Amino acid sequence: MATRPGIDLDTILKASTEMANTQGLDEVTLASLAKKLNIRPPSLYNHVNGLPALRKKLAVYGYEKLYKALIHATIGRSQDNAVRALGEAYIVFVRNHPGLYEAMLRSPNSDGLELKHIQNETINIVIRVLNEYGLGEEQTLHAARGLRSILHGFASLEQKKGFGLPHDLDVSLLMLVDIFLRGINEMKQESKNNEDD
Repeated sequence: MATRPGIDLDTILKASTEMANTQGLDEVTLASLAKKLNIRPPSLYNHVNGLPALRKKLAVYGYEKLYKALIHATIGRSQDNAVRALGEAYIVFVRNHPGLYEAMLRSPNSDGLELKHIQNETINIVIRVLNEYGLGEEQTLHAARGLRSILHGFASLEQKKGFGLPHDLDVSLLMLVDIFLRGINEMKQESKNNEDD
């Protein structure tokens, strides 16, 4: 087997992502990846120290892509518009990268400093968007957990074909986010009323 020139970590991650998205994460092995890249499996060890290390790097790569998507979606927007844009960007990311998203979910928060850092940065985008509602630190964190749970739950159900009825999923998502926003805006008004008392 001829060695393909120009193999680097970015090439490996892109090829792994493509395989995970089209065939499923479990189909990404060092052997299958080497075959796709037209190299011998031991050559991969120049860049990754085995399959667990590859999976961790895939998770970091996924969070980096999600982070960029969320930043791009929310820049120049505020409050309800920013939340809606963030929700849409999150769901579109999962739709376009189902295997990569699975890799992200399989890596726990404590799994290395690089992964923990990019996970925190991604979560901080959600917190920054919700900070604009002036709910206070604790309520904002609860709201961020809620929004992340809504988006992850929707994305997971959609990925697993859990929505069987023939209704537009984008309409369902928008309604769900708007219900969340009604709650957030009520909390904001209550917080303002409490300050005025």
